[in-house]
Amino acid sequence: MNQNGKINYVEIPSRDIAATKRFFEAAFEWSFVDYGPDYVALENAGLDGGFFKSDQVATPANGSVLVVLYSAELTDTLARVEAAGGTIVQDIFEFPGGRRFHFTDPSGNEFAVWSEPL
Repeated sequence: MNQNGKINYVEIPSRDIAATKRFFEAAFEWSFVDYGPDYVALENAGLDGGFFKSDQVATPANGSVLVVLYSAELTDTLARVEAAGGTIVQDIFEFPGGRRFHFTDPSGNEFAVWSEPL
């Protein structure tokens, strides 16, 4: 349900829309709706959003927000990310309240995945 003043949609750059779709389908079982060659909307991702064609990348190092996903099985998710072609840029580490790792997708966008502590 749309709520006034609440985050409703996130758009993320993608250097290669087809590669982005293949990666997130394999790693996280997301699905997509194509809106032409330069835009694809997310489905089954937990939050509405999409990927748009761009040469830019979203990383905290260049001032972007960090999109953080949840996993009940962090080690398995890390293996799926690697198998799908993601690059682990920070291995699993503990933080107050949980554990997480960071990865980049095929376009170079950085994401994190977290889980509750063991």
